[in-house]
Amino acid sequence: MSVPSSSDTRSSRTGLGNIETRSIDYVPENERHGRVADQGPFWFLGNFQFFTIAIGFVGPSMGLSLGATSVATLIGILFGTLFMAFHASQGAELGLPQMIQSRAQFGFRGVVLVLLGTLVTFIGFNVVDSVLVSNGLHGIFGWNATAIALTLTCIATILAIYGHDCLHTIFKFCFFVCLPLYVILTGAILTGHAGGHAPVASSFTWTAFIAHIAACASYNITYAPYVSDYSRYLPRNTKPSSIILAVMLGASSSAIWLVIMGAWLATRMGASDGLVALHDAGNAIFPGFGAILALGSISAMIATMGLNAYSCMLTVLTGVDAFHRLQPTRGVRIVTLLVLAVVWTGISLQCGDNAIGLLFSTLTIMLYLLVPWTAVNLVDYFLVRRGHYAITNLFTPGGIYGQWEWRGVAAYLIGFVATIPFFVLPEMYTGPIAHMLGGVDIGWLVGLLVSGTSYALMCRSFDPAVEKAAIDKSEETLRVLTLNASPPEERALPVGELA
Repeated sequence: MSVPSSSDTRSSRTGLGNIETRSIDYVPENERHGRVADQGPFWFLGNFQFFTIAIGFVGPSMGLSLGATSVATLIGILFGTLFMAFHASQGAELGLPQMIQSRAQFGFRGVVLVLLGTLVTFIGFNVVDSVLVSNGLHGIFGWNATAIALTLTCIATILAIYGHDCLHTIFKFCFFVCLPLYVILTGAILTGHAGGHAPVASSFTWTAFIAHIAACASYNITYAPYVSDYSRYLPRNTKPSSIILAVMLGASSSAIWLVIMGAWLATRMGASDGLVALHDAGNAIFPGFGAILALGSISAMIATMGLNAYSCMLTVLTGVDAFHRLQPTRGVRIVTLLVLAVVWTGISLQCGDNAIGLLFSTLTIMLYLLVPWTAVNLVDYFLVRRGHYAITNLFTPGGIYGQWEWRGVAAYLIGFVATIPFFVLPEMYTGPIAHMLGGVDIGWLVGLLVSGTSYALMCRSFDPAVEKAAIDKSEETLRVLTLNASPPEERALPVGELA
């Protein structure tokens, strides 16, 4: 491998003034400028929007009281966020996007099996976000829905083009804008100044309780393919426990807060639309505050759309590179993001109100596809290989991880097939066991347990010591790369050149 001479690593900074140059390539240690302190607010804001409030409608829509819904929310969010948070430590240790790391479990080309699920999930979330915001603002202010959708796309795409540091900066700004607004609303709710009425009679059922737990748990698990994308600029010696704790606290606290708020809006105001509910509750405090609250929440959602676009770009490049070797240049990133923007905008403009249910069902399918991957990835990282990987081998089909890794692929497929009888897809399909359970969706939990257990059993014959020589060679290569790294804007290092 040819490595140019060393120079000022400050040029690797990717803030508002510079477009990020890294994408699916390795981030050398001398470019690691992230801080653990930023992870908590970043993921706090990721859930600090009216999309999260809508999750709080699930329990009450099935007859649960505010108290029972709140308990189910705590259980579900904490459980789901735990899996998400453990992925975050991989970014700092490996300096790679999440899906590149997954080549170790599925193979250089085998990872495409999982990439299809993540790709549709990222695009699907942006379609849903775009439709919800466009229809919501049209309903509240009468603004043109098409113009809104195009504006959202432009802003989100620009954020994703500028990249990692820009997203962290914008998320931090939105955090300080949105936090006081929700504090005011919460205070008004607690003191009886947010409107509302006495709740109607509720009836506790285990079916509704477990269904709400499932909705909350699955909500944060869908962030699993994202997290290491935004922790890979942290120093490699960062304590994994500190990263996991920061992400856990950030993502869970905002989700618990707003899901319970959503349950209050559903039980006390009969809310069925998150944005409209925020608008109405805000105006009950004083006229005009509802509009401020709605726009603040939308700013957080736009930032999250940028996050979805960025990780979607990494997913596409990882998939293309598996079959056609890429130079991960800035131009490739930008072109990919522009194409993705056209795709999700085109889909969203074709969707009306009656399409939202279908979109959510599609995202549920993607959850069934992602959960087995989460199980395989975490078992491999924490129990089988214990964080030790030959990073350079992840960039070549001829490396020690091969093109197709049978253990990961088999465990993934076994887990997914096991979830089919548990599927709950409203107006599409409900599995036979799900029917017996009263329509409660525990398919994601089945996939998690079956895939994780299957992979652990298959890896009993695997000896990590056989990879030690490759790992040692990889570490030496990365050490040289760090010492001799060129300014990112001057280099166009092919991914495969690492090997």
